[in-house]
This record gives sequence, C-alpha cells and structure tokens, in this order.
Amino acid sequence: MPARLFLSSGDLMADRRFEFARDLQLKGDLPAAADLLLQAIELAPNFTSAWFTLGGIREELGEHKAAVEAFQRARDSDPDDRHGAGLRLMRLDAAPVAGMSQAYVQTLFDQYAPRFESSLVGDLGYRGPELLFAAVLSVRAAARKPALFKRAIDLGCGTGLAATAFANSTDEFFGVDLSPRMIERARATRLYAELEVADMLQGLRGRADASADLVLAADAMVYVADLGPLMNEAHRVLAPGGLLAFTTETHRGEGVVLGTGLRYAHAPAYVRGAVEAAGLTLSLLEDRSARNEDHAPVPGLVGVAAKT
Repeated sequence: MPARLFLSSGDLMADRRFEFARDLQLKGDLPAAADLLLQAIELAPNFTSAWFTLGGIREELGEHKAAVEAFQRARDSDPDDRHGAGLRLMRLDAAPVAGMSQAYVQTLFDQYAPRFESSLVGDLGYRGPELLFAAVLSVRAAARKPALFKRAIDLGCGTGLAATAFANSTDEFFGVDLSPRMIERARATRLYAELEVADMLQGLRGRADASADLVLAADAMVYVADLGPLMNEAHRVLAPGGLLAFTTETHRGEGVVLGTGLRYAHAPAYVRGAVEAAGLTLSLLEDRSARNEDHAPVPGLVGVAAKT
C-alpha cells in the first residue's frame, strides 16, 4: 500500500519530533515514540498526523481508551479525515459503521497510483476483473446471449484493469474514479471514451437513464458501506437486459462490517437484499476471492444482477 500520509503541523520543531517518533516506532520502541509524539502535540495541539500515529501506537500497546481519544483528536483536527481516523474508530467499536471520507479514499489512491498494478496484481494476486468476466460470460451463456456490450460504465476504474478484461467485448467505456492520479493512468490505456474524477455514486448520477448495457464494479464496493444507493442508480442507468457485475468482500455474520484492512465486507444476505430492493434480478452470486491478504485468499463474492 502507499506510503504513510504526513500532514505538516506548520511547526518545524513539532515536525522534527514527529520524524524522530516515527523512527522509534519503526524500531519497535513504542513507549518512547509515544512520548515524542506527545511532545510534538504539545508544540502543535492540532497536529493531525501526530494524533493519528499516536492512536495507532496506543492501539498496538493495548491502550484502548487512549487510542480512541487520539483517533478522535486526529479526526477532529482534520474535518476531511484524510488519514481515515474515522475508520479506525469504527474498528475500535468507538463509532458506528458508516461511509468513508471521500478525501481519505482520494488521498489513499493518489498515493497508491504509481505502483497500484504491481502491488495489487503482483503482491496481492488480484483477480477481480477476470472473475467478473467469467461470471458475465456464464450469465450470458445461460441466457443464450453473446457477452457483447455497446456501452459500459466502469465504477472505481483505477488504472483500467476491468476495462482491459472486457476490452474485446465492449464498444465504449465510461470510467469514474475519485483519484485524479488513477484517472491519469486510466486515460493512458486509451480504453475509455470518457473519464470523470468523482465518487461512484456521483458518476452514476451524471449518466442518463438506460444509457449503459453493463456496469462494472471490480474491487470497488469494498469502499462503500451502504450498497443501496449505488444499486438503485445502477438500475436506473442500465438499459433493459443490462448487467451489473461486481465483487465485494464478505463475512459469515449479518449486514456490513469493516474488516481489518479497512475495507467493508458485506454478508451474502445483505447483498441479495440490496440487489432485490433496487429492482434488479440476481443472476449469479458466488463465493470467490478477488485478492489475497497475508498470503491467504480474502473471503469474497462475485455477483451479476440483471435489469429485466
């Protein structure tokens, strides 16, 4: 994943203490690192990066209450929550599961863009686009229809991996991603007729009714807590007979949880309910892992839903 985000405090001495604290943290001396971070915060009370890093150290030391307080201060000092302190509070059961900050997602993937494909495909064995293509082929074959599409929308398009998988089956792609740097890389593929920097829901809302034959969401719904609005908009923009093909991570419980990788996992029953509530017909929902984490497959789902 990308390098750790650093937001300067504006105070040179505070920033230097933060740097020394990070060195100690990397060496495993967590108490000393925490002490230096507190010194930095004393110099710059709204030092977001120091509060966020302190929260992580407190959590690692098993100091739950202190970790919660530090992450709350990090979130409060940066209303855009570029570090994702709100997500860490959810993981600590100090806040309800809710949506991610758009600024966090954009910052994350702007940092990640230069080595996105090598990390995701090479290090994590990412296979989402191939799984989606196989699933769409299966659904089309069962319906005795060719897997050919005039217009497709690629949600969270990233660098264009999903469009590459469907390139020979689709005449025209529209891609949307929250990260400008990801969009730059997607544009370089020349696979897209149009690209937009926006979140997925905003991107769909800008499309006309019945304007697409295929909507793809490869490794994108893991950044969306409530799938309902996205499913509803997908239904609106799909032409009759069109398909929504998606991957998501899953879990054995109910509803939606935030996993250890700070990505949402949706229970199968929740996914089925969201699809049906949007007026789509679920054609396929299978247990398939789209990527690995710590050298093990992450439990996941591959789904295809149709607009009838």
